[in-house]
Amino acid sequence: MKVLLDTHVLLWWLANDDSLPRDARRIIRDGANRAFVSAASAWEIAIKRALGKLDAPAELETALQESQFETLAITVRHAVTAGALPGHHGDPFDRMLVAQAQLEGLTLITHDRRLTAYGEFVRLV
Repeated sequence: MKVLLDTHVLLWWLANDDSLPRDARRIIRDGANRAFVSAASAWEIAIKRALGKLDAPAELETALQESQFETLAITVRHAVTAGALPGHHGDPFDRMLVAQAQLEGLTLITHDRRLTAYGEFVRLV
């Protein structure tokens, strides 16, 4: 399975936080699966970290490499698709993750139940 981690799931994984659901932890840990992290999540983390709203690893790229996550760049196609999604969710970072998961054939691992409204566009765990 190929999965895309949403930002909260990524942060919980990196912090070894018990908030990360067991099923999500099992899927991420399973070496048969490929886990991706979007540039959108890195961007969101960097912004919130700079504003003092988030405690996150300063060396995010290193942390991603150590966790053996693959990175996913944002393309124009991703941006256009995110912009065209129905307005079920106002967070542009989450909309980007939905668009990327849809276009790249990834299952989105998220804790955000508001994203279930995009079920016709993307698989969620």
